[in-house]
Amino acid sequence: MVTVAPPDTWTYALRLPYDPRAARVARMTVRAALNGHGMAEVLDAVELLTSELVTNAYRHTRGPASLRLTALGDGRLRVGVWDSSPHIPAPFDKPPCDRVPPAPAGAEGGRGLFLVQQCASSWGGWPLGGDLLGRGAGKLLWFEVGGLGCRSW
Repeated sequence: MVTVAPPDTWTYALRLPYDPRAARVARMTVRAALNGHGMAEVLDAVELLTSELVTNAYRHTRGPASLRLTALGDGRLRVGVWDSSPHIPAPFDKPPCDRVPPAPAGAEGGRGLFLVQQCASSWGGWPLGGDLLGRGAGKLLWFEVGGLGCRSW
């Protein structure tokens, strides 16, 4: 009997409609893909950060979003979330060595992206090109995790 081993590198892509349930669908997709590829050690961090990015895409835009999971073959996983807003929030607008302070205790937001600094090994964001009328094509925010999960606080 021949045994087939899954490849070390793979990619899943999911288009998400503008829907408040999109973050839940993204979490379910992440859970299924990572469990299916034996990457349970990073599941909690990836699920949390993916949920934050997809939730922000819903809250700060009025259009669809896309999720892309890419296993890089060396134990790292890259997650990218595209949305239609060109604004790149901190910490994605700075190199990973630059730190953004946590949100004040009474703030209504700002904690989710701070978690990226704590849980991801690297991250970034790119504005995507627009047309001649100044309409942008949005942005791509991404993060990577290895086998270590969240860093200590």
